[in-house]
Amino acid sequence: MPFPDESYNLRIELDTKNFDFSETELQQMKEALNPLREPVRDFPVSDLHITITHHPTPSDYHVRTSLVLPSRTLLTGERDVNPLTAWNRCVRKLVSKIAAYKQSMDATDEKRKASAGTLQEVVPAAEPDAEKLQQAVETRDYAAFREATYVYEEAVRKRAGRWIKRYPEFEAELGLSFKLEDLVEEVFLNAFEYFAQRPQNLRLGQWLEELIDPSVKALLRDPETEQENIEAVRSMREASAAERTDRER
Repeated sequence: MPFPDESYNLRIELDTKNFDFSETELQQMKEALNPLREPVRDFPVSDLHITITHHPTPSDYHVRTSLVLPSRTLLTGERDVNPLTAWNRCVRKLVSKIAAYKQSMDATDEKRKASAGTLQEVVPAAEPDAEKLQQAVETRDYAAFREATYVYEEAVRKRAGRWIKRYPEFEAELGLSFKLEDLVEEVFLNAFEYFAQRPQNLRLGQWLEELIDPSVKALLRDPETEQENIEAVRSMREASAAERTDRER
């Protein structure tokens, strides 16, 4: 029993054994698919095969699914006395498995780019002043910290610009709710806040790159608060720069 939805690039085939769904139940099944539709939107292939078998003894329903994606088929299965309950659990499992699959694809792509020499790492334009950087952290002087890390600015901006392509909701708001400069500032704010806890086995550029993803998520989760923080530190940096200019005159 096919009921495709091409608007989400999800082709669905349902097979029931030893029972039939009512029209109302079929509609409930379709509605339960909603969390699954968006995650598969960008896959060139996304075929979902569903088999639901009714077992009279004991009286329950066995739901099995296979979602065919490029280079991978994701399988789930659930049993329950209510077929819709088992179906909902399968959908939740598939959403989680798709997320894990996408992460593994991203990791594989990054490794491929690194081995091919096409991955652009966050590399400073010049060697940072380690003493000045440490002093800025110890004195909690964010303006001085940003000055000391300015050699990473352009590399972080370019890497962040590529990274947000993984987040269509962020990219869609770029130039509206968000600016790329906001994300860059968020990365350096996080670096300043957690500098003492950074892994010592990572170069500073590598660590800054690892902060891009949580910075995107923070902006998406609470954009108003994060942007208030960003504007506050920008004002502070401008005031500090003005003070230094006055002292140098």
